[in-house]
Amino acid sequence: MAVPLRKATGLYLADDVAAAVALPLWHNSAMDGYAVRAADTAGAAPGSAVELRIIGEVAAGDGVDPRLERGTAVRIMTGAPVPSSADAVIPVEQTAADVVGAAWAEHRVLVRREVVPGAHVRRRGEDAAVGSLLAHSGERLGARRIAALAAAGVSEVSVRRRPRVAVIATGAELHTGSGPLERGQIPESNSVLIAGLLAEEGIEPVSVSVCDDDAEGFAARLAELAGEVDAVITTGGVGPGLHDIVRIALAIEPDVRAVRVAVKPGQPQCFGRLRGGAMIFALPGNPVSAAVSYELFVRPALLRMQGAGRLHRPSVPAVADHGWRGSAERTQVLPVRIRSTPHGLRCSPAVDARGYSHAVGGHGAADGYAIVEPGRGDVSAGETVETVIVAW
Repeated sequence: MAVPLRKATGLYLADDVAAAVALPLWHNSAMDGYAVRAADTAGAAPGSAVELRIIGEVAAGDGVDPRLERGTAVRIMTGAPVPSSADAVIPVEQTAADVVGAAWAEHRVLVRREVVPGAHVRRRGEDAAVGSLLAHSGERLGARRIAALAAAGVSEVSVRRRPRVAVIATGAELHTGSGPLERGQIPESNSVLIAGLLAEEGIEPVSVSVCDDDAEGFAARLAELAGEVDAVITTGGVGPGLHDIVRIALAIEPDVRAVRVAVKPGQPQCFGRLRGGAMIFALPGNPVSAAVSYELFVRPALLRMQGAGRLHRPSVPAVADHGWRGSAERTQVLPVRIRSTPHGLRCSPAVDARGYSHAVGGHGAADGYAIVEPGRGDVSAGETVETVIVAW
């Protein structure tokens, strides 16, 4: 879809974008000073100034093009078009005025430094030529890129729309009201987590709801959503338990699979396409497991829906400040605090590595995740691990 450039922040380009005009659009001055013919400054030095006659002035936005004859100069301001007959600019600081105490000359300027052709001149098209590619399909548009496109005369771009996403947190233990908690209840935070992670990507969920352990009611809600949204993200109810309603309700969906992935935390998952057309990502109910699963599986899929060119965050090495217990048979994704030092990045566990799928408090202090490959086992202090920064 085509949108005005000013409304495209955070969206992904559907097509390459080329410069409509040259950057800069014309030769312009990089300094406040005097536009000159470089040859006329030959021999100029602090002790032997060259005198040039002032024939005019060009300010930013002026369309005038004064003609410089031999021995003449034009006052010029930063960003103003350089006269066609000039080939250099000398900064005002390297001149002396013809009026005592004045910064600028009125009629004649004393040039105290020789300049070469091209000095302090920004040449037409040196930043980007007309038709040169400035942005590529799959790129997310940020403020700097949008400013570059605007400067290059682009007013409208073709982008992918953001996916429509519904969020459902499940569990009879989840308490959403403001009243006191009863035995067995916990404050509901998973819907807040997933909606917040979506917001970080610029996606506003079309609905956020909490469902108790009612498989029929949950299935009915999925049927309503399946034709209205592009994706449904659920948390909880995917294990083998008697009341794991998500797994039970999805058992009748022919294109949805219940699997166990070799990741710690977050083994049980359900994924596929509902009969109404929406994708479903059914994540574990433990908060850290849900967050890790979102980062590894959901976020890349949502980026792919938008045509993103990069689906995963870059990994960066960090040295462990403290050792922790690893996972011999699964990829370990451990919430860590990351800090920068003069010698590189350091990291330390934000949670107890012995068991942390539930540790929502420690997870809240994490800057990212350490990714420890299966088979590596325990990590010792001083060892290097790959990390992914998600909130720094």
